[in-house]
Formats: sequence, C-alpha cells, structure tokens
Amino acid sequence: MQGGLKKTGRSNDLRNRLLYVLAILAVYRVGVHIPTPGVDTAVLAEFFSRYQGTLLGLFDLFSGRALSQFSIFAMGIMPYISASIIIELLTVVWPHLSRLKKEGGQQGRRKLTQYSRYLTVALSLFQGFMLAVGIERMQMAGADSIVLHPGMNFRLMSMITLAAGTCFIMWLGEQITERGIGNGISLIIFAGIVEGLPSAIVEVFQAVLHGDQSVLRMTFLGATMLVVVAGVVFCERAQRRIPVSYSQRVVGRRVVGGRSTHLPLKLNPAGVIPPIFASSLIMFPATIGQFVDNPTIKGMTEWLNRGNWLYNIVYVALIVFFCYFYTGVQFNPNDVAENMQKNGGFVPGIRPGPRTADYIDRVLTRITLWGALYVSLICLLPSFVSRYFNVNFYFGGTALLIVVGVALDTVAQIYTHVLNNQYDGLIKKGLSGMGKIQPRRRGF
Repeated sequence: MQGGLKKTGRSNDLRNRLLYVLAILAVYRVGVHIPTPGVDTAVLAEFFSRYQGTLLGLFDLFSGRALSQFSIFAMGIMPYISASIIIELLTVVWPHLSRLKKEGGQQGRRKLTQYSRYLTVALSLFQGFMLAVGIERMQMAGADSIVLHPGMNFRLMSMITLAAGTCFIMWLGEQITERGIGNGISLIIFAGIVEGLPSAIVEVFQAVLHGDQSVLRMTFLGATMLVVVAGVVFCERAQRRIPVSYSQRVVGRRVVGGRSTHLPLKLNPAGVIPPIFASSLIMFPATIGQFVDNPTIKGMTEWLNRGNWLYNIVYVALIVFFCYFYTGVQFNPNDVAENMQKNGGFVPGIRPGPRTADYIDRVLTRITLWGALYVSLICLLPSFVSRYFNVNFYFGGTALLIVVGVALDTVAQIYTHVLNNQYDGLIKKGLSGMGKIQPRRRGF
C-alpha cells in the first residue's frame, strides 16, 4: 500500500480530488469561526469551559468547537447523523422503507437519502429553536447575559441561521463524497475533532516546561498513546472470516460457480454509534444536575460523574447494549443466509437456510461481545489516564475511534484510486499499442 500511495502525486485526478477535499474542509473551518449575531462569545466560551464533562462538551467536540462559539455551524452535522440513524431504524419497522432498501436498488437508496435530507431540515429547525432558547437561559453567576437582546426575534433568527448552517455542512459533505475522497460527513467530523490536537500538544509542552509534569511521565504517556492507537488500528481491521463455497451450475453453455470465498464479519460491526448513544444517555443526568438547584438531584448526579465506579459500570453496560442493538439493526443473518442460498452458496458443514442463519448469528453474537468490550476499554481509557497522569488525555474514547476509523477509510479510498489510475493507464497503453499494429498482407 505504501508503494501505491507514493504515486499519489503522479495522478492529476487524485491530486485534484485531494486539493478539493482540503478546500472544502477549509471552508468548513472558516464557517466555524463566524458567530451567530446577538451573542456575547466571550461569556459563552467561559460558560462552556466549566461544563466540559456534560452533554454540552460532547456536542461541542463533534461540532468542531463551533457550539462554544455559537457560530453558524454550532449544531454541526449531528442533525444529519440523527436523521440518517432514524431512517435506518425505520427501515426495520416500516414496510415501505424496508422495500426501498432491499428492492429499490440505486433508486431506492436515493429515495432514502432524500428522506434523510428532509428530516435533517426538520430536526435542524427544531434543534436550532431549542438551542436558541437554551442559550437565552444560560447565565453565569456575576456575569452579564450571554444573549445581548433576548426575545422571539433572536430565537427565529438563530433557528434559521443554525438550520441553514447545518444544511450547508450537509451539502459540503456530499460534495466531498461525490468529487473528493471517501465519506464527506466522516471527514468533516474528523476535521472538527483533530482541530484541538495542536493546542493539546502545546499545553503538554508548556506543562513540562513549567515543571507541572515530568518529562518521564509525559514520555510514558506518549508511548501509551502510540500503543493505544496501534491497538485500535488492529481491532478496527480485525475480521472473522466465515468460509463460503458456491456450487457449480450450468447456465446455457457455461458452467458458473464452483468457487470458494468468505463472509467477513468485523470485530466492531456497530462502529462508533454505541459509544455516542451511551455517552449521550449517561451525560444527560449530569447536564440536568448542572442547571437544577435541587440537592437530591445534585447528589444523584454526583454518582454518575466521570471516573466514579457507578459511571464506569453503567457506561460499559450501555455500550454493550447498543453494540448488540445496532448490530442487530444493521446486519440480518436471515437475509444473508437467504441471499447465499439463492446464489448457490453454503458454509461447509452447515446446511443452507435456517441452519446457516443460526450459525452466522451465533458467530456474530460472540464477536460482538469482544467488540463491545474493546470499545468499552477505549472509551474508559481517558478517565483512567486523567486520574493517574493528572492530564487531559485528548485522544481517547469516541474521538479516537472516529479519528482512526476515518483515517483508515480515507487511506483505503486513496489506494483504490491509485489502483484505478494504474489500470486505466495500462488500458490506454494497450489500446494505443493496438492502434500501431499494421495488418499483415498476404500475397497470392
């Protein structure tokens, strides 16, 4: 793969695609720093600095620090992700959407994407209005109000501005997908997360220079980060390959089939959706406790603060639950076994049909458990490192899973384009060589 990536600069098409992606991401980062009118950004930034361990901090991370500035991209791409997940879940219970997904082909997928866009607009308008109302009610002790001129005018203006910003980000992501490299939505989230990496590195160096942290401890922390990243790369590429054989069939005058392949099952088939859902649910009580003065509620939320044993147990339980739930929604062993049987495929030693579905389901259940434990360990890592090293472990949890996963997918997409360009070059050379061949003359 490294030898193929070295040829990236030789391909004009690939170079143009990469430059286009960088230009789109630059536009996105510029929009993050454009504030919504009517907000005191200095007071808002100080407010968010006190609530990093709540839902506000989680949403601010996925918005690329746009929420703490209340910019036009404050909601980020989360409404589109929520709409896509909702449509995906509805395909399980709504027969019309289920038929579009299974039998609609390319046209059906386009229709589902269109529904996701419409739902994104509706969610953006609703969330934008509620976010404006929430910003109005936020006020720090001894400080001025965050909103300069509160009222219905501010709410409507913020609702339209934030919804337009989300739709624009959605359009940028689709442009990257069509004209760039890889999944544009994932790259936008990737850019928002790694935005804080340079400042985190500078903070670590300043802590070492000022004597707050020892060089040996920070060196050990850096080595730990490298080992963790290597482990995440290994686990994200790990697969359980189920052997599949196809019987020979006679179609007309040709014999088709008779080959062996495999069904790849990833160790973490659910991706980053389970930790996102689990983080949202477990941070919700802590967020409510920050804005409620009831001593009972505050006492209950203290048990769910990050680092407590109850927090760790509930967090792991939620991750395991959502791993099984989302894997069950995304992957249906009965459909896989049915399609395999229609094409003449079978697992050696397993009878086709329901027996094959049960076997695939059993294997998937086992590897999902190990995948859920792996995701839980990565998500709990920042809490342990922050406690024992007394530093803010920037890369960890959901952010690390997203960064590594998107990086691996992007490298694979680049490598695919390199191979396609090589094949196109060979085909062009072959056609040009055939054009130079002169017909042989026969004498009589």
